[in-house]
Amino acid sequence: MSGGAQLSVTDQRSSTRHPVDLPMIGEHRRLGDIALNVINISTTGFMVRGEIALGRGERITVRLSQIGRIEAFVVWIEGERAGFQFERIIRLDDFMRMIKAMQPNPKLQRAS
Repeated sequence: MSGGAQLSVTDQRSSTRHPVDLPMIGEHRRLGDIALNVINISTTGFMVRGEIALGRGERITVRLSQIGRIEAFVVWIEGERAGFQFERIIRLDDFMRMIKAMQPNPKLQRAS
């Protein structure tokens, strides 16, 4: 893919990442459904562990609890890890609802 993705969100790797163990399905226009294992997520993107058949700049669509469908672009690939950036920043209140839904055990949730 020449030129890669034209991202509208600036690289904000300082965003707080939340560790997760989240199996997710990404939809790719050419490859169809791709199984992903998300190991951390933030308001600007997520990281996966495991081999993926994608290159830098390729995009997928994922469905997130409380957020809905959102596109994400491959920003980097290193070994069996890859970083994705969302097409837009997720609003903090929506993101916190999503994290809360992922961690139903009250002992795992942060104190408000």
